[in-house]
Amino acid sequence: MTPTLAAPTALSVNLNKVALVRNTRSLGIPSVVRAATLCLQAGAHGITVHPRPDGRHIRSDDVHDLHRLLQAWPRAEYNIEGNPFHNLMDFVRQVRPHQCTFVPDAEGQSTSDHGWDLAADGDRLRPLIAEARALGVRVSLFMDPVPRAMAAAKAIGADRVELYTESYARAHGTASARPVLQAFTHAAQAALAAGLGVNAGHDLNRANLTEFLLQVPGVREVSIGHALIADALELGYKATVRSYLQCIEQAFAASAGQ
Repeated sequence: MTPTLAAPTALSVNLNKVALVRNTRSLGIPSVVRAATLCLQAGAHGITVHPRPDGRHIRSDDVHDLHRLLQAWPRAEYNIEGNPFHNLMDFVRQVRPHQCTFVPDAEGQSTSDHGWDLAADGDRLRPLIAEARALGVRVSLFMDPVPRAMAAAKAIGADRVELYTESYARAHGTASARPVLQAFTHAAQAALAAGLGVNAGHDLNRANLTEFLLQVPGVREVSIGHALIADALELGYKATVRSYLQCIEQAFAASAGQ
């Protein structure tokens, strides 16, 4: 049975790849702030950035510039991702975004490729989660789709989990797609049962997003960067954001119409 979505999922646009292109020259283009503005004008519900310690894409100035921009968009959310053992907590303390997503990246890692091992890192994460929450910042933990890990995420104080969806994206359209997707369904069910909100992200795109939302219950937010920015190179920000919103709306309408 298809899970029922209580509300349409929020779309947060990750702008890292815009900054990556900008950083290849010293001209300041394309503008991260301009990209955020166009995405918000098109209906995106939020902006995500993942400033890494080496500043290879999003830089400290971008984090603060986007914070100032979002003051004019009170209904939009600001999500800052990163490793709380590296540079993330400085931004959490300075900017106090709506949400911070703790991601277990190594400093030189090209992109996120695994979720937290809470047996190894839970005790170190607990005080940082408590600090962020005391600042009024929602905390989401980047997690693999492992149902038994969801209660542990709740136990150390997380508000949400972001399910790492690369395995789903890789399996989509193949013979292994069904059991892979079922793992996400079960992980989301476990998260909801533990009292966590559910986010999702990594390699979601216009071809696989609707099916994911139809089969994985309670997804409150998807954070999409690489595919969305690649689509925007061909379609423009406005058409691209509206296309992703349509994918979300299709899932919501199909769920509501059961």
